[in-house]
Amino acid sequence: MAQIILTPAQRKDHRAEAHHLNAVVMIGSGGLTAAVKKEIDAALNAHGLIKVRAQMDDRVAREAVFQQLSNELSAAPIQHIGKLLVLWRPMPEKEKKVSEDRMAGPREVKVLKNSSRYGQRPEVKVLRVLGNQRLTPGGTVKRAKKPQLKSLKKRSQD
Repeated sequence: MAQIILTPAQRKDHRAEAHHLNAVVMIGSGGLTAAVKKEIDAALNAHGLIKVRAQMDDRVAREAVFQQLSNELSAAPIQHIGKLLVLWRPMPEKEKKVSEDRMAGPREVKVLKNSSRYGQRPEVKVLRVLGNQRLTPGGTVKRAKKPQLKSLKKRSQD
């Protein structure tokens, strides 16, 4: 996989976004292992923009790790300052799970009610109607009617 190439303006924007972030993954004295790569990949999938702290003292080794991570995880190298490495990768689209047995959610309904004092303007009221409720012609909220079951006599005829 190849690393993502960004323009200097895009890199600057991501650096600004990463300023307040804390390091999510730490690379210890063992160096860059498969488990560390897996954690960095999971963090990139979850957050998109992450900071990684490398505990190595050698700057050249940290730079090599930075380039290796960006190449192997197909991420964009944003910044390497001190022992902090900032990586970015666009987040994958998440699938929305649609449940077929899901009921209707709450909704806001505007109701025009005549004023209790005659000659006054009608009042507009916003009512919240839940999934198991209905709005009557009079403008009140009631529990939804259950579908009527067939009587035993009619069921035996079918």
